[in-house]
Parts: sequence; C-alpha cells; structure tokens
Amino acid sequence: MPLERINPEALHQPGGYHHVVKDGNTIYVAGQVSRDKAGNTVGVGDAAAQAEQIFNNVKEALESVGSDLRHIKKLNVFMTHREDIPAYRAARNKFIPDDALPVSTLILCAGLADPDFRIEVEVIASIP
Repeated sequence: MPLERINPEALHQPGGYHHVVKDGNTIYVAGQVSRDKAGNTVGVGDAAAQAEQIFNNVKEALESVGSDLRHIKKLNVFMTHREDIPAYRAARNKFIPDDALPVSTLILCAGLADPDFRIEVEVIASIP
C-alpha cells in the first residue's frame, strides 16, 4: 500500500511538507502549532490558547484520515517556556481522556520556527 500524503482542508496549507502521512493504519502528523486555517497565529503569548488550537489542529488532522484523539500512540511536545507545562497539560487533558493518554516526550527548547510559537506537538497515531 503506497504512502498517502495529505493536507486536510481544515488546516492552514503549508509549503514544503504535508500535515499528514498515512502508511497503512499508521498516521504521522507533522508538528502542529497554533495556526488557524487562515494561517493566523492564535494566542500570541498565551500558552493555554496555543495548546487549545494545537489540539484542535491535531484532531482535524487525525479525523481527515479516519482516526481520532483516542488513537494517538505517541506525542512529541516541544515547548519554549517551562511555565507553560500546566497550561499544555490542561489542554491535552481536555482533548485526550486519561484512559487514552499515549506515551509522550516533552522537550524544552530555545525556540520554534516562529518566535510567537510557544508549543509544537507532533503525533503518531493509528486508524481504528
């Protein structure tokens, strides 16, 4: 089965990569940031608003290929401010129930692609 490379209509259309790669029943979601469909950065300076937008983007990406947030296997989280961890976790817990929490790595880093981004989340999931 060939790889499918997808840019869901509900997400801002990137240049130079795809938001989603589907390999059989495995889904790889590119690092999601707090951009809305129009390409605007949501929640500049507000980690809670950014995390909420990110998980909405992840949800849209997964649903575009027949999966959902309960089927995330791995989260990789990149964050520029340690103090944003509680806001990130609150948003994550709003979207992913305790019984579906995946394995996760959280990395504090000096910066992301745009200085307004405080959080980026990439995902590996499956199709049920």
